[in-house]
Amino acid sequence: MYITIADFSREWNWEATLTQKVLDGLTDDSLNQKVYPEGRTLGRIAWHFTTNILDYLAHFDLKVEGIGHTKDVPTSAKEIVEAFEKISSSAIKAIEQQWTDESLQEVQMAFGREETNAQILMGLIKHIIHHRGQVTILMRQAGIKPFGVYGPSKEDWIPLGVENPPL
Repeated sequence: MYITIADFSREWNWEATLTQKVLDGLTDDSLNQKVYPEGRTLGRIAWHFTTNILDYLAHFDLKVEGIGHTKDVPTSAKEIVEAFEKISSSAIKAIEQQWTDESLQEVQMAFGREETNAQILMGLIKHIIHHRGQVTILMRQAGIKPFGVYGPSKEDWIPLGVENPPL
C-alpha cells in the first residue's frame, strides 16, 4: 500500500517503464491479433488501458491536462506507444500536483465499494498490469518476442546459459 505520493510515484514510474518496453515491441500488423474471433484485438486492449488512465483518474476528480483521446483504435503501433508515454507521464504529474500524502487515506466510492485513494491508485496499476499480460500473450501469438517484464522471456534465457528455462 502507498503511504506517500512518492511511494506511488516510484511504482508508477517503474511499471510505466515496463509497460512502455512491452508496447515498444508492437508492430502495425500485430494490432489485429486476437485470441478468438469475437475477442478484442491486441490493439484494442493496448488502446483501452492507455486511454482508460484518463477516464479512471477523471472518475476520481483528478484532471490530466493537455491530453485528448479518441475511442477509435489507431492502426499505427507508434501512435499507441506515443500516447501511452504522454498519458502515463501526464497522469503521474497530475497525481503529484493534485493529491497529497494525506489524500491517500481519504475514502471514496470506487466501483461499488469504499476504498482509500491509495487503494484506488493501486487498482489503476493493477488494471494496466492485467492488460499488459494479455498484450504479451497476443504478441507471442503474433510472432513477436515480448519484452521480459519481471524476468527473461523464453529466448532471453539462452544467453544466460539456461536452455530449458524454469516453468
